[in-house]
Amino acid sequence: PSYPAPMGGAVEFIKGLPTSVTPEVFGLHDNADITKDQQETNLMLDSLLLTLSAGGGGGAGGADSESLLNDIATDIFNKMPKEFDVETVQRKYPVRYEESMNTVLLQELIRFNKLIKVIRTSLQELQKAIKGLVVMSSDLEDVAKALETGKVPGMWAGKSYPSLKPLGSYVNDLLARLKFLQDWIDVGQPSVFWISGFFFTHAFLTGGLQ
Repeated sequence: PSYPAPMGGAVEFIKGLPTSVTPEVFGLHDNADITKDQQETNLMLDSLLLTLSAGGGGGAGGADSESLLNDIATDIFNKMPKEFDVETVQRKYPVRYEESMNTVLLQELIRFNKLIKVIRTSLQELQKAIKGLVVMSSDLEDVAKALETGKVPGMWAGKSYPSLKPLGSYVNDLLARLKFLQDWIDVGQPSVFWISGFFFTHAFLTGGLQ
């Protein structure tokens, strides 16, 4: 014999469930909802940017895209100074207990040199890859996509100070930080320090205490 399944009550119960579940159901704080919304928004915007950047196809559109990418890479490369000569600076500002800021300066130069090297090298290789002189590796492809969408490449971010700025603002901010250090080298220890301009602020604070 067949028995009627009591589906009516189950359907009504399901209809009564909320469409959006609060983080408390999973044992999370209410702020987890904010993080979730931010991640969903970033994923949607990143997907849209990738769609736009991939819309060139072939032919003249692809050539225009490569030309624009090459212009961006060339512009940033020309603006980016070469690495600091740490040995020369160390002779001018020797590491001494009485001058703790000399140690801070040298440490900052070493950190920024690593970032400058990554940026200049990746841009050089990218320009060669666009011209077909070298193979477009996956890392260079990631750099190209980031430049096209106005984002800081992950290769750079891995060697960089914390920053949420888009590509244009990030490059201008980096150049300002490098100028601050170059002025320190050329003129001498500044009377006013740009605290947020340091790569590792804690080192400056420790040096100030000494």
